[in-house]
Amino acid sequence: MSIGILLAIIGLGLIIAARATPRRALATPGLALLVLGVIAAVTFAAVVVVPAGSVGVVFNAVSGIKPGGIQPGAHVVIPGMESVELYPTRLQELTLSRRGEGGSDVDESIKARSKEGLEISVDITVQFRVPSTNIAEFHRDPGPNYLETVIKPQVRSKVRDAIGQFNAADLISTQRTALEGRVNQALSEVFTRSHLELVGLLLREIRIPDSVAKVIEEKQNAEQQVAIERNRLQQANIQAQRNVVDAQGQAKATIARAEGESRALQLRGQALKSNPELIQLTFAEKLSPSVQTIMLPSQGNFLFNLGDLQPLAAKTVKP
Repeated sequence: MSIGILLAIIGLGLIIAARATPRRALATPGLALLVLGVIAAVTFAAVVVVPAGSVGVVFNAVSGIKPGGIQPGAHVVIPGMESVELYPTRLQELTLSRRGEGGSDVDESIKARSKEGLEISVDITVQFRVPSTNIAEFHRDPGPNYLETVIKPQVRSKVRDAIGQFNAADLISTQRTALEGRVNQALSEVFTRSHLELVGLLLREIRIPDSVAKVIEEKQNAEQQVAIERNRLQQANIQAQRNVVDAQGQAKATIARAEGESRALQLRGQALKSNPELIQLTFAEKLSPSVQTIMLPSQGNFLFNLGDLQPLAAKTVKP
């Protein structure tokens, strides 16, 4: 009850009391309070205060909805002919989950069917805003009951439509983001037509039957095991190829050494053929590196001095 109405009631009471009793003096202050109360009540009804974070729509009983809206602050309206409907313009949030909005026990999660017909349960949060610029059009349609007439039914409808395009296994693994994108796009179009702004959307949880989840988990484990074995096989193939390369390298090195030794023997043979004295020198060297003078029987007794043969050895081409 406003102060003006309270004052008017008190003043009227005093006037009635003055007429019913000899105390006529009460009539004057009673009349004053009545007049003051009426003025205060009319003034209070004529002034509307729009709080911060809200916007108002003025409805005139004669001309209907006034174009535009009234922004936060005090505004004067015609008492009895004009009324103001307030709408919040701050960010709003709607959550549909199995715990219900506000943590209640009512299950408000969205039930849908996947592409293969399995029942999927989804918890979702939608963030939105009521526009402050075209609030008059918004007041005409959808109006004050926009949460029940537009947002909730459209969210449920678009989520069900999107889930029907995916398999259950994909929804809980690789296609969660794709599902969220489809729902977001579909809701954006609907909200725009209803003069609403979709700010964000979050798929809080996607639930599938436990039996299906177990089968999917076993399949994923098997696929991971196959991937591990495939990786081991690739590593084994790489090691085998490395061993082949190493063996080929060793074979080439052996061939190169053999060719080198063969070439060395060939050169040494040519040197011995050109200088027969080297045979005696080689034989002497094999006997003992420390012996400088030896006796060799060749059609008689000969004395060879190894020092005399060393310049001859220096002429030999080394292998």
